[in-house]
Amino acid sequence: MVRFEEISDKLQKGKAKDVALLVQQAVDEGVPAAEILEKGLLAGMDEVGRKFRDNEIFVPEVLVAARAMNKGAALLKPLLFAEGAKANGKVCIGTVKGDLHDIGKNLVKMMMEGKGLEVVDLGTDVAPDTFVQTAVEQECSVICCSALLTTTMEQMAEVVKAAEKAGIRDKVKIMVGGAPVSKEFADRIGADAYTPDAASAAEKAAEFCS
Repeated sequence: MVRFEEISDKLQKGKAKDVALLVQQAVDEGVPAAEILEKGLLAGMDEVGRKFRDNEIFVPEVLVAARAMNKGAALLKPLLFAEGAKANGKVCIGTVKGDLHDIGKNLVKMMMEGKGLEVVDLGTDVAPDTFVQTAVEQECSVICCSALLTTTMEQMAEVVKAAEKAGIRDKVKIMVGGAPVSKEFADRIGADAYTPDAASAAEKAAEFCS
């Protein structure tokens, strides 16, 4: 008999092999993939997000938990497609032009995937037009921009301008984050949201997509 709490618990502890085993077991028992994802994997990642936000766990624990989640999710992906399951929303994310830092971005991406969002990762040193073009082509509801340098922060303003120029500003939410970024800065450049950490970024993106 499948126990979702057990999948969630092993995921939180970063036990990838156990997670894969339990997920496969649930699949073999005929439990719908969407239910395993929702009640097991995503529930576990929600808990990881909460603990991370409350400083009960730190980046290394989040990374191993995310790895365990990906292991379980890889087994479910083909089944989810077969069941016609849709992601909860689509987001594109990247580090802005001139900035090559990606640890924060990668963490946000994992947390967002943990919320059931489909994430298009554009990598680092991403030009404003690339963010906008991707959002249009991939039909993303949210653009997420990350920066770690004060010198590259201003590129976020260029992303907002590029979205306005492309005529998608009313359709796409723009989120900004990174060490030097603040709510004041986000308001000044006309972004829709600033979030201080990966867990709250994922929550905000999920809210925008719902």
